[in-house]
Amino acid sequence: MKGFSLGLCIFFFCIFSFWGGTRVVKGIQFEQEISGYLKRAADANTIKLAAENLQTALTSIQKRRLTTGYTSILWRTPDEDIGFWHTNLSSALQELDSTKKDATQLEKTNVLMKLRETLLDDGQSLRVTMPDGISIYPQNKDYMFWGLGGFLPFCLFGIIALVLKIRDERW
Repeated sequence: MKGFSLGLCIFFFCIFSFWGGTRVVKGIQFEQEISGYLKRAADANTIKLAAENLQTALTSIQKRRLTTGYTSILWRTPDEDIGFWHTNLSSALQELDSTKKDATQLEKTNVLMKLRETLLDDGQSLRVTMPDGISIYPQNKDYMFWGLGGFLPFCLFGIIALVLKIRDERW
């Protein structure tokens, strides 16, 4: 029984580890296609450069169909509203595109500052504003069940194997 429990513990640890690795890969892919370009748009020093990077991010967002819905699983909160996020990014691009070529440097700087405030969150460090869990949307529930389905049995069978080992050593 101890060997069986240990085997199941290892099996579920592998499932949980694969889940974690997949989450990392999805996060990297999301950064390569979307959030990296949003950060570059926020850091841009010219309207043209900001618009190009924001357009690249929005193209990827629309290609992935990240235009409506919520990333939350149990309850909906405003910070997980994908529709608002997408609309806000689209509006920012429209504002960049509507900036006149003969605008003063002060007007251009104000537009870029507003874009930066739209795209970045202030906190311990600056990070791109986006709904939590967006990198795995719309499979958020699937990932939750996958993670729990690997972690909880891993813990359960690990505890069982440990208890059986301790019991065997006592006798």
